Amino acid sequence: MNQISYEDFEKVDIRVGKVIKVEVFSKARKPAYKLWIDFGDLGIKKSSAQITKFYQPEDIINKLILAVTNFPPRQIADFISEVLVLGVVLDDGEVTLVQPGRDVLLGKRIL
Repeated sequence: MNQISYEDFEKVDIRVGKVIKVEVFSKARKPAYKLWIDFGDLGIKKSSAQITKFYQPEDIINKLILAVTNFPPRQIADFISEVLVLGVVLDDGEVTLVQPGRDVLLGKRIL
């Protein structure tokens, strides 16, 4: 694995958000959800997440998540994903969400 400097890491803007809306993303190639995430002062951003194995839509509403907020938007089918929700990829390829261990203010930066 290539090492990066701390300055490289600082360029990645990881923030805390709260999922406020979830829809099944039927046009995605792999099973996924469309997420609307509230990042406080940064506003509401959209993302697509392949997390359907471990989560039902109602399980994700009001959950705190971590996401990279400074990647360029990416079109996935007919949906624009504005942030990258962080998850742990398990051995079988499924993804489980990375979440803060306690309630924190929305939009707080991870360092």
